[in-house]
Amino acid sequence: MMTAAALELQLLAAAVVVGLVQFLWATLAARGQQGLTYGRGPRDQPIKLTGAAGRLERSYANFLETFPLHAAAVIIAYLAAKLGDLTLWGSVLYVAARALHPILYVIAIPFLRSLVWFIGFCGTLAVVAAIFL
Repeated sequence: MMTAAALELQLLAAAVVVGLVQFLWATLAARGQQGLTYGRGPRDQPIKLTGAAGRLERSYANFLETFPLHAAAVIIAYLAAKLGDLTLWGSVLYVAARALHPILYVIAIPFLRSLVWFIGFCGTLAVVAAIFL
């Protein structure tokens, strides 16, 4: 009989979905700016993305920097049987912040975007802290 996955693992799966949506959004914005001909070619000469497409590209790159660290922390906490309130709320903060980050980046709200990034980072720190408590 299968048991329900820990909420932290479900939130990790939600973070994967956030990443997939962000990847698709950034890719579509890039193709809209660079054109389909560029997208289907070898892309030997990069075309710098500007505006919303550039911000989406940077936000997605930031997601790629933070997600492996968060995922590793959640998996370690799960395997070490360290799940609890700290890991749950840390996971919620990470997923919510990562879902909001590209939106705030696209509409160019710099300080709020940075605050939301920091909240997501604190979520990962909370999961890491739980491993050592």
